Order: sequence, then structure tokens, then C-alpha cells
Amino acid sequence: MAIIAARIDGRLVHGQVANLWTTKLGPTRIIVVDDDAAKSDVEKSGLRMATPDGVRLSVLDTERAAKQILDHRYDSQKVFLVAKRPETYLALVKAGVPIKEINVGNMSQTDQTRSITKSINVVDADVATFEQLDALGVHLVAQMVPGDAAADFMPLLKKDRRS
Repeated sequence: MAIIAARIDGRLVHGQVANLWTTKLGPTRIIVVDDDAAKSDVEKSGLRMATPDGVRLSVLDTERAAKQILDHRYDSQKVFLVAKRPETYLALVKAGVPIKEINVGNMSQTDQTRSITKSINVVDADVATFEQLDALGVHLVAQMVPGDAAADFMPLLKKDRRS
């Protein structure tokens, strides 16, 4: 199975993912892993409309995504994983899904978050989850769009901790 990329993006499939990242990566399937979206026909419909022609889309809850990936359902495809939050990826990795790197792209600002970069905002629970992913050997990079330089994400978090 070729997981060609995994991205955290609070907007899931939208302009940057649909146009910039899929053009750069060339996936044959985008798998949105989101427990809420998987239950919402309206949200799934919107995600389908945003998905580029010629790219298949699956919208799965975390448990089903892990099972289908580990059952080799997508082995012949180039898969681009997209999820809103780091805890989704932690659950997938703990289930045995082979994710080597995660692009931390966009985590929106709320009243509870603090800014790590102009597009990445976290709460303490996110930081703890990123630290667990790092400890499990997952490389984390911050990169909003393909034209931006990829930055190692953990030093950005460590800098935040010192602030």
C-alpha cells in the first residue's frame, strides 16, 4: 500500500488540498479520516464536490479507516490521508497503520488555542499528541502549501513550550 502523504488540515478537502497538494502528490485516492464527517451525508457530499476529477474519495471514521488500510484494501492505490486533528493520526499509528510522516498544515485558531505558526494553532492536548507521535517515530513537518519550505515541526513546538 502506498500512503504517499498524510496531512492535518482542519478544512479537510478544500482548495489547497484539492488543487495544490493533489497536483503535487498525484494520489489516486484521498481518504478523509474523520468520525463526524463519516456520519454526515451533507459533509460527505461537500467533500466529494471539492475532490478533483479522477481522484477517488473515501470518508471514513478512524476505526474503519485503520481496518480497511490494514486489510490491504488500498494496496494498488496511491493514498493521501487527510484528518483534522493529530489524535486521529495517533489512533491510526497505534492501530498499526504505517504512517512515517505527517504534514501539519492547518489547525484553525479558536479562543482556546495558541499560535505555533500563522496557520497552526494548538491546545495542550494537541502538543501532548504530537509528542506521542514523535516518540512513535512519526516525522512531523509544518508546510502549508507545496511551494513553502517544509519545517521540522517538533522544534516549533519546543520553542512554544519555552515561551
